[in-house]
Amino acid sequence: MTGQFPDPAPFVEQANKILDLADKRNLTLRLLGAIAFHVRCPEFNYIHKETQRLFTDIDFMAYSQQMAEIEQMFRDMGYVEDRRIKSVPGLRRSIFFHQDHGWHTDVFYDVLEFSHEINFRGRLELNHPTISLVDLLLEKMQIAQINEKDIIDTLILLREHDVSNLDDNAIRIDYLAQTCKADWGLWRTVTNNLAKVNQLADKYDVLTADDRRIIRDRLQSIVTCIDEEPPTLRWRLRDRIGERIKWYRDVDEVT
Repeated sequence: MTGQFPDPAPFVEQANKILDLADKRNLTLRLLGAIAFHVRCPEFNYIHKETQRLFTDIDFMAYSQQMAEIEQMFRDMGYVEDRRIKSVPGLRRSIFFHQDHGWHTDVFYDVLEFSHEINFRGRLELNHPTISLVDLLLEKMQIAQINEKDIIDTLILLREHDVSNLDDNAIRIDYLAQTCKADWGLWRTVTNNLAKVNQLADKYDVLTADDRRIIRDRLQSIVTCIDEEPPTLRWRLRDRIGERIKWYRDVDEVT
C-alpha cells in the first residue's frame, strides 16, 4: 500500500528510528530523497508545505557489502521486503513495507541508477544523517525528466545552503563540476536542469525577491564552476556527437 502524504513529521520520525538502529549496528545508512532535503533545510523546509509538496516514501543509500545486515535490520523492525525487486537483473535496491505505514522504504546500494549513474562508493561517510549536500543536488539534477517536486526540493536546498569549494558545510560544487566534466551526458542533463530551476524560481509566490536573488546567485556560481572545470578526453569526444544521440536513460519507476 502506498500513498501521498502532506505531513513529513511521521516520515522524519521513522527515518530517525531506522538511522538510530543502523548506527547501533555499525551500518552505514544515509537519507536521500525528499525527507533528506526536509531534514537538511530546517530554515526553509516550510516551502514544502507552502507548495503542497507531498511525501511518498523514505529513501536511503547504503553499501552493498552490508546488504544482508541491512535487510535483517529492517526485518527486525517489522518490515517485509518486496521480493519482486530481486527479479530485476542488475538492480541494486531493496524495497520494504511495514503494516503500520502507508508508504514504502527504499534502500539503494553503492550507486543511484536513474537517468544517469551516480556513484556513492566512499561518499557516505561525508555527512550524517543524509548524503552530502552536493550529492543531494546531484541526485535531483541528474533526472532527465525532472518534475515539479524535484524543482521544489532543489530550490529549498539552494536557498538554505551556500555554495563553495572551500567550506565543507556548503554545497561543494567542485565535486559537481568534476563529475559533470567527466561525463558529457550527465553534464548535459545537469546544466539543462540548472537552467530550468533558474527559470521556474519565479513560479512560486512563497519565494521572496531576496530568496530568488540568492538562489540565482548560487545557481550562477554553480554554472560558472562547471564551465571553468576542464573536460576529460572522454567528455570532449562525446561532445562532438552532442544531442544527436540520446544521452540519458529512460526510467521506469519500480514501486
